[in-house]
Amino acid sequence: MAERLQCEFSLVRYVPDVVKGEFANIGVLLREPGPHGSVTVRFTRDWSRVRCIDPGADVSMLESLEAEIAQRLRGGVELKVNAKPVLETLEDTLSNSVQLTEMRGTLAESVPAEMEQLLRMYVEPLKSESGRRRQSGRAAIVSEMRTAFERAGAWRLMRKRIVAAQYTQAGDPLKIDCGYRNGRVRMFQAVSLESDVEGAKGLAYSANALREGVARVEGAELELTAIVERISMVSEEEQYRFGVSVMEREAIRVLTVADLERVAETAKRELHL
Repeated sequence: MAERLQCEFSLVRYVPDVVKGEFANIGVLLREPGPHGSVTVRFTRDWSRVRCIDPGADVSMLESLEAEIAQRLRGGVELKVNAKPVLETLEDTLSNSVQLTEMRGTLAESVPAEMEQLLRMYVEPLKSESGRRRQSGRAAIVSEMRTAFERAGAWRLMRKRIVAAQYTQAGDPLKIDCGYRNGRVRMFQAVSLESDVEGAKGLAYSANALREGVARVEGAELELTAIVERISMVSEEEQYRFGVSVMEREAIRVLTVADLERVAETAKRELHL
Protein backbone atom coordinates (compact mmCIF):
# COMPACT_ATOMS: atom_id res chain seq x y z
CA MET A 1 0.00 0.00 0.00
CA ALA A 2 1.33 3.44 -0.92
CA GLU A 3 2.40 5.63 1.98
CA ARG A 4 -0.18 8.29 2.81
CA LEU A 5 0.63 11.99 2.86
CA GLN A 6 0.44 13.87 6.15
CA CYS A 7 -1.57 16.96 5.21
CA GLU A 8 -3.39 19.62 7.19
CA PHE A 9 -6.72 21.27 6.49
CA SER A 10 -8.86 24.13 7.70
CA LEU A 11 -12.56 24.72 7.06
CA VAL A 12 -13.89 28.02 5.76
CA ARG A 13 -17.14 28.89 7.57
CA TYR A 14 -19.89 31.39 6.84
CA VAL A 15 -21.19 32.84 10.13
CA PRO A 16 -23.99 35.35 9.42
CA ASP A 17 -24.69 36.05 13.11
CA VAL A 18 -21.73 35.68 15.44
CA VAL A 19 -23.96 35.95 18.51
CA LYS A 20 -26.18 33.04 17.46
CA GLY A 21 -23.14 31.05 16.42
CA GLU A 22 -24.89 29.40 13.46
CA PHE A 23 -22.58 28.59 10.57
CA ALA A 24 -22.27 26.72 7.30
CA ASN A 25 -19.01 25.25 6.04
CA ILE A 26 -18.39 26.70 2.59
CA GLY A 27 -14.85 25.65 1.73
CA VAL A 28 -11.63 23.83 2.54
CA LEU A 29 -8.01 24.96 2.77
CA LEU A 30 -5.66 22.00 2.28
CA ARG A 31 -1.94 22.23 3.03
CA GLU A 32 0.44 19.80 1.38
CA PRO A 33 3.17 17.98 3.35
CA GLY A 34 6.38 19.72 4.38
CA PRO A 35 7.16 23.05 6.06
CA HIS A 36 6.86 24.84 2.72
CA GLY A 37 4.01 22.85 1.22
CA SER A 38 1.56 24.85 -0.88
CA VAL A 39 -2.01 25.52 0.24
CA THR A 40 -5.00 25.08 -2.06
CA VAL A 41 -8.57 26.26 -1.53
CA ARG A 42 -11.89 24.98 -2.83
CA PHE A 43 -15.37 26.35 -2.15
CA THR A 44 -18.74 24.69 -2.52
CA ARG A 45 -20.77 25.10 -5.70
CA ASP A 46 -24.03 24.43 -3.86
CA TRP A 47 -25.06 27.35 -1.65
CA SER A 48 -28.27 25.81 -0.32
CA ARG A 49 -26.89 25.51 3.22
CA VAL A 50 -25.88 29.16 3.25
CA ARG A 51 -29.26 30.29 1.94
CA CYS A 52 -30.96 28.13 4.55
CA ILE A 53 -29.36 29.98 7.47
CA ASP A 54 -29.25 33.36 5.70
CA PRO A 55 -31.69 33.88 2.81
CA GLY A 56 -30.14 37.29 2.12
CA ALA A 57 -26.55 36.05 1.88
CA ASP A 58 -24.37 37.70 -0.77
CA VAL A 59 -23.40 34.51 -2.60
CA SER A 60 -21.55 36.42 -5.32
CA MET A 61 -19.28 37.92 -2.68
CA LEU A 62 -18.64 34.52 -1.16
CA GLU A 63 -17.85 33.02 -4.55
CA SER A 64 -15.38 35.81 -5.32
CA LEU A 65 -13.72 35.23 -1.94
CA GLU A 66 -12.40 31.88 -3.14
CA ALA A 67 -10.42 33.59 -5.92
CA GLU A 68 -9.20 36.26 -3.49
CA ILE A 69 -7.91 33.68 -1.01
CA ALA A 70 -6.23 31.69 -3.79
CA GLN A 71 -4.56 34.84 -5.09
CA ARG A 72 -3.23 35.73 -1.64
CA LEU A 73 -1.89 32.22 -1.19
CA ARG A 74 -0.12 32.45 -4.55
CA GLY A 75 1.19 35.86 -3.52
CA GLY A 76 3.78 34.35 -1.22
CA VAL A 77 2.15 33.83 2.16
CA GLU A 78 4.96 32.31 4.23
CA LEU A 79 4.15 28.86 5.52
CA LYS A 80 5.39 27.63 8.89
CA VAL A 81 5.07 24.12 10.28
CA ASN A 82 1.86 24.93 12.13
CA ALA A 83 0.50 27.08 9.29
CA LYS A 84 -0.51 29.74 11.83
CA PRO A 85 0.77 32.66 9.68
CA VAL A 86 -1.51 31.46 6.88
CA LEU A 87 -4.58 31.62 9.09
CA GLU A 88 -3.66 34.96 10.60
CA THR A 89 -2.94 36.55 7.23
CA LEU A 90 -6.19 35.32 5.71
CA GLU A 91 -8.32 36.11 8.74
CA ASP A 92 -7.13 39.71 8.58
CA THR A 93 -8.67 39.95 5.10
CA LEU A 94 -12.01 38.34 5.92
CA SER A 95 -15.11 39.92 7.36
CA ASN A 96 -16.48 38.69 10.68
CA SER A 97 -19.01 36.61 8.79
CA VAL A 98 -16.31 34.36 7.29
CA GLN A 99 -14.05 32.41 9.62
CA LEU A 100 -11.34 29.75 9.41
CA THR A 101 -11.04 26.80 11.77
CA GLU A 102 -7.74 25.72 13.26
CA MET A 103 -5.62 23.46 11.06
CA ARG A 104 -6.18 19.74 11.61
CA GLY A 105 -4.14 16.79 10.42
CA THR A 106 -5.31 14.28 7.83
CA LEU A 107 -3.73 11.37 5.96
CA ALA A 108 -4.21 11.58 2.20
CA GLU A 109 -3.74 9.19 -0.68
CA SER A 110 -3.19 12.29 -2.83
CA VAL A 111 -3.89 15.99 -2.42
CA PRO A 112 -6.66 16.18 -5.10
CA ALA A 113 -8.38 13.06 -3.75
CA GLU A 114 -8.21 14.34 -0.19
CA MET A 115 -9.68 17.69 -1.21
CA GLU A 116 -12.67 15.94 -2.78
CA GLN A 117 -13.09 13.77 0.30
CA LEU A 118 -12.98 16.73 2.70
CA LEU A 119 -15.50 18.65 0.62
CA ARG A 120 -17.87 15.66 0.69
CA MET A 121 -17.43 15.15 4.45
CA TYR A 122 -17.61 18.71 5.73
CA VAL A 123 -18.94 21.07 3.07
CA GLU A 124 -21.37 19.62 0.55
CA PRO A 125 -25.04 19.10 1.56
CA LEU A 126 -26.08 15.64 2.62
CA LYS A 127 -27.38 13.21 0.05
CA SER A 128 -31.07 12.98 -0.62
CA GLU A 129 -33.20 10.18 0.81
CA SER A 130 -32.66 8.15 -2.33
CA GLY A 131 -28.93 8.17 -1.52
CA ARG A 132 -28.11 9.93 -4.75
CA ARG A 133 -27.47 13.58 -5.23
CA ARG A 134 -26.53 14.88 -8.64
CA GLN A 135 -25.84 18.34 -9.90
CA SER A 136 -27.74 19.30 -13.01
CA GLY A 137 -28.00 22.11 -15.51
CA ARG A 138 -25.40 24.89 -15.49
CA ALA A 139 -24.00 23.87 -12.09
CA ALA A 140 -23.06 20.45 -13.45
CA ILE A 141 -21.33 21.96 -16.48
CA VAL A 142 -19.41 24.44 -14.32
CA SER A 143 -18.28 21.58 -12.09
CA GLU A 144 -17.08 19.47 -15.03
CA MET A 145 -15.32 22.45 -16.56
CA ARG A 146 -13.48 23.25 -13.34
CA THR A 147 -12.51 19.61 -12.81
CA ALA A 148 -11.03 19.37 -16.32
CA PHE A 149 -8.94 22.52 -15.89
CA GLU A 150 -7.82 21.41 -12.41
CA ARG A 151 -6.66 18.04 -13.70
CA ALA A 152 -4.62 19.82 -16.36
CA GLY A 153 -3.14 22.11 -13.69
CA ALA A 154 -4.46 25.22 -15.43
CA TRP A 155 -7.25 26.28 -13.05
CA ARG A 156 -4.99 28.02 -10.53
CA LEU A 157 -3.63 30.31 -13.26
CA MET A 158 -6.98 31.20 -14.77
CA ARG A 159 -9.20 34.19 -14.06
CA LYS A 160 -12.54 33.27 -12.48
CA ARG A 161 -15.93 34.98 -12.53
CA ILE A 162 -14.73 37.65 -14.93
CA VAL A 163 -16.86 40.78 -14.57
CA ALA A 164 -18.21 41.70 -18.00
CA ALA A 165 -18.89 45.30 -16.94
CA GLN A 166 -15.18 46.11 -17.15
CA TYR A 167 -15.46 45.51 -20.89
CA THR A 168 -19.05 46.42 -21.69
CA GLN A 169 -20.71 49.05 -19.49
CA ALA A 170 -21.36 49.78 -15.84
CA GLY A 171 -24.18 47.71 -14.38
CA ASP A 172 -23.74 44.71 -16.66
CA PRO A 173 -24.45 41.75 -14.31
CA LEU A 174 -22.82 39.12 -16.51
CA LYS A 175 -19.86 37.21 -15.07
CA ILE A 176 -17.89 34.85 -17.29
CA ASP A 177 -16.95 31.62 -15.51
CA CYS A 178 -13.25 31.57 -16.33
CA GLY A 179 -10.59 32.49 -18.83
CA TYR A 180 -6.92 33.17 -19.49
CA ARG A 181 -4.71 35.11 -21.87
CA ASN A 182 -2.10 33.72 -24.22
CA GLY A 183 -1.77 36.22 -27.02
CA ARG A 184 -5.53 36.29 -27.42
CA VAL A 185 -7.98 36.28 -24.51
CA ARG A 186 -9.92 33.05 -24.09
CA MET A 187 -13.11 33.01 -22.00
CA PHE A 188 -15.32 30.05 -21.13
CA GLN A 189 -18.96 30.14 -20.02
CA ALA A 190 -21.12 27.18 -18.98
CA VAL A 191 -24.54 27.31 -20.66
CA SER A 192 -27.27 24.75 -20.01
CA LEU A 193 -29.47 24.24 -23.06
CA GLU A 194 -31.64 21.86 -21.07
CA SER A 195 -32.67 24.19 -18.27
CA ASP A 196 -31.75 27.74 -19.32
CA VAL A 197 -31.74 28.45 -23.04
CA GLU A 198 -32.22 32.11 -22.09
CA GLY A 199 -28.61 31.96 -20.90
CA ALA A 200 -27.56 31.24 -24.48
CA LYS A 201 -29.50 34.26 -25.72
CA GLY A 202 -27.99 36.44 -23.01
CA LEU A 203 -24.44 35.37 -23.84
CA ALA A 204 -25.08 35.93 -27.54
CA TYR A 205 -26.42 39.40 -26.81
CA SER A 206 -23.26 40.29 -24.87
CA ALA A 207 -20.71 38.72 -27.22
CA ASN A 208 -20.04 41.66 -29.53
CA ALA A 209 -19.74 44.18 -26.69
CA LEU A 210 -17.35 41.83 -24.90
CA ARG A 211 -15.14 41.52 -27.96
CA GLU A 212 -15.04 45.26 -28.50
CA GLY A 213 -14.31 45.83 -24.82
CA VAL A 214 -11.49 43.29 -24.68
CA ALA A 215 -9.94 44.84 -27.77
CA ARG A 216 -10.20 48.30 -26.21
CA VAL A 217 -9.08 47.43 -22.68
CA GLU A 218 -6.53 44.68 -23.30
CA GLY A 219 -5.60 45.27 -26.92
CA ALA A 220 -6.29 41.64 -27.71
CA GLU A 221 -8.72 39.46 -29.63
CA LEU A 222 -11.36 37.60 -27.62
CA GLU A 223 -12.27 33.98 -28.25
CA LEU A 224 -15.51 33.29 -26.39
CA THR A 225 -16.48 29.66 -25.84
CA ALA A 226 -19.75 28.26 -24.51
CA ILE A 227 -19.63 24.82 -22.88
CA VAL A 228 -22.96 22.97 -23.14
CA GLU A 229 -24.36 19.50 -22.43
CA ARG A 230 -24.17 16.69 -24.93
CA ILE A 231 -27.29 16.68 -27.08
CA SER A 232 -28.05 13.17 -25.83
CA MET A 233 -28.50 14.57 -22.31
CA VAL A 234 -31.37 16.94 -23.10
CA SER A 235 -35.06 16.26 -23.59
CA GLU A 236 -35.80 19.12 -26.01
CA GLU A 237 -33.57 18.64 -29.03
CA GLU A 238 -35.16 21.52 -30.94
CA GLN A 239 -34.49 23.93 -28.05
CA TYR A 240 -30.92 22.66 -27.86
CA ARG A 241 -30.27 23.30 -31.54
CA PHE A 242 -31.85 26.74 -31.24
CA GLY A 243 -29.50 27.68 -28.40
CA VAL A 244 -26.46 26.49 -30.32
CA SER A 245 -27.46 28.40 -33.45
CA VAL A 246 -28.13 31.61 -31.50
CA MET A 247 -24.62 31.55 -30.05
CA GLU A 248 -22.86 30.46 -33.20
CA ARG A 249 -24.47 33.33 -35.13
CA GLU A 250 -22.59 35.67 -32.78
CA ALA A 251 -19.30 33.84 -33.44
CA ILE A 252 -19.33 32.08 -30.07
CA ARG A 253 -17.53 28.77 -30.21
CA VAL A 254 -19.88 26.08 -28.86
CA LEU A 255 -18.36 22.91 -27.38
CA THR A 256 -19.80 20.17 -25.19
CA VAL A 257 -18.52 18.74 -21.92
CA ALA A 258 -17.06 15.90 -24.00
CA ASP A 259 -14.54 18.41 -25.41
CA LEU A 260 -13.33 19.63 -22.02
CA GLU A 261 -10.30 17.38 -21.75
CA ARG A 262 -9.00 18.68 -25.08
CA VAL A 263 -9.76 22.30 -24.11
CA ALA A 264 -7.97 21.86 -20.78
CA GLU A 265 -4.91 20.35 -22.44
CA THR A 266 -4.78 23.34 -24.79
CA ALA A 267 -4.90 25.66 -21.77
CA LYS A 268 -2.10 23.67 -20.13
CA ARG A 269 0.07 24.03 -23.20
CA GLU A 270 -0.68 27.72 -23.73
CA LEU A 271 -0.03 28.53 -20.07
CA HIS A 272 3.31 26.70 -20.34
CA LEU A 273 2.55 24.18 -17.61
